[in-house]
Amino acid sequence: MDLDELRDLLSRHARPGMTTAIEGVLVSKVERPYPPSPAMSGTVLALIAQGAKRVALGDRVYEYRAGQYLVASVDLPITGHFTEASPERPALGFGLVLSPATVAELLLQAAPGDLPPVGGAAPSGMAVSDAPHELVDAVLRLLRLLDQPRDIAVLAPLIKREILWRLIAGEQGTVVRQLGLADSSLSHVARAVRWIREHYAQSFRVEDVARLAGMSVSAFYRNFQAVTAMSPIQFQKQIRLQEARLLLATHPNDVGGVCARVGYDSASQFSREYRRQFGAAPSQDAARLRGTPLTPASTLV
Repeated sequence: MDLDELRDLLSRHARPGMTTAIEGVLVSKVERPYPPSPAMSGTVLALIAQGAKRVALGDRVYEYRAGQYLVASVDLPITGHFTEASPERPALGFGLVLSPATVAELLLQAAPGDLPPVGGAAPSGMAVSDAPHELVDAVLRLLRLLDQPRDIAVLAPLIKREILWRLIAGEQGTVVRQLGLADSSLSHVARAVRWIREHYAQSFRVEDVARLAGMSVSAFYRNFQAVTAMSPIQFQKQIRLQEARLLLATHPNDVGGVCARVGYDSASQFSREYRRQFGAAPSQDAARLRGTPLTPASTLV
């Protein structure tokens, strides 16, 4: 597997914000190992060409390095950082946002027997594998289009479909295939994840969210834990604390208001859980953040 050209392309086209001229394609270049920071993963393929990264999801830890990829099939609250990065040898990563609609189209086009059947239980929402030559080759051809902008509109959609197919047919195909199946266990959990993210500040009963997801309470709880490595209530707490920190970065003198806005009734509980998550009480962290921008979002790329 030749990563030299991949490193060159990523290094040349990396820009602040990670976006590129190709929709859904992300490029990152990190020159020092920032402290672990929280973010949402997105539904994405992340391939590292240089360096190494560690990501925590609940009580699970994923590590991937040059020549390996990670897929996230659900938008999950993570904490992560590059563990190997320097100005002389920066961490370099490629990302592709995964499209459930395109995954579904490819599954419909596949001939019977081309893919193994998808089991009923939901897989973890994240998985790491070594990147096969065919996948790296497709990523290279996609990134080369950044040097040939005239070809992007016609060729980029075709190559992105090829990359998705390589994932679907590859070692972590089960994780990706469930993304495109409307009635898969993962899709049911993803529906609940979206609802909790959109309503994170309000209390809920697990029974009600299970009903919204179209599952029994026991099946919902079991599958939610399998996908996210958290219970629904723990998931909500992670979202609340992440949102609270973003709000405190811009409203450092309004700890009480932020506490209420993210859904906490008890200021002492908010302070206790915030300290456990970020290593300092909300007021102390707000003072630390005042005038200092948050470190780059800990996305998977």
